[in-house]
Amino acid sequence: MPVTALVSAKSCGVTTTALALTLASKRLSLLAECDPSGGTVRAGFLEGAASAGYGLYHLAAAERTGPDALAQAFASHLWPMDEAGHRKLLPGLTDPAQAAALGRTWPALSEVMHVLSEEAGYDVFIDAGRLALESGRLHTTLTPAPLLHKADMVLLVVRGTEQSLTLARHLIDPLRTELAERGSGPGALGLLLIEDGPHRAHRVAEVLKVPVLAALPFDPGTAGYFTNGGRPPRGYGRSPLLRHARSATEHLEAAASHRRIQQQFPRPANPVLAGVLARLGERGGARG
Repeated sequence: MPVTALVSAKSCGVTTTALALTLASKRLSLLAECDPSGGTVRAGFLEGAASAGYGLYHLAAAERTGPDALAQAFASHLWPMDEAGHRKLLPGLTDPAQAAALGRTWPALSEVMHVLSEEAGYDVFIDAGRLALESGRLHTTLTPAPLLHKADMVLLVVRGTEQSLTLARHLIDPLRTELAERGSGPGALGLLLIEDGPHRAHRVAEVLKVPVLAALPFDPGTAGYFTNGGRPPRGYGRSPLLRHARSATEHLEAAASHRRIQQQFPRPANPVLAGVLARLGERGGARG
């Protein structure tokens, strides 16, 4: 199953989107709140149920002890988001000042997430927050860069508004370069569109020159529940946001699988093989 990192140019609903994907997945799933500016699910959706004794910050000390200690700490700091425990949360920072302590923890944490994905079959969604650049590179403190470098997919969350596209446009080239030079390649980059505004998926992809890998409807009722907690809105289980998020997780898994095939066979030796790979990609897209 893929490890998917979600980022934005500005507040575009990254946390709400990541939460929707995690709760809608048909597989075991994890949301890791790794936004250096702080997590919001603990105080919002969970309404304070998870204390500050749980979460990301505590993994920094464990990592300094060693990989086994980090793995054990990681498992003990996951908070269940459903009765069966199939959907879990790694709560984020309670204070942005804590971010500096995580600089050397990100690479090891990424390894733990990939083991969870590859060995235990989890869909892993990383809320990496708002991207911050420094001299054209990802900021080493304000962005969890190693998590983006190693992610199977990196989704830039945008809305279909002119303002959102304008803000996102200047991040595309630096992010592509970062993934090409330090990550799994520029092909890991895609867009997740929140359908709020006049621009549809084809226009957004055309403007930003990046494929739209998933689109979610603007659903204020369900989004408000994810943001603030409380009682779920009427018809929550059949809400447009959850239904489309469920389809999006399948589409993202197919896209990640297609990427893995391309990386194994980067230059097909004959046109027959090239045609097979192309058809696999088309079928993966049709499932979304």
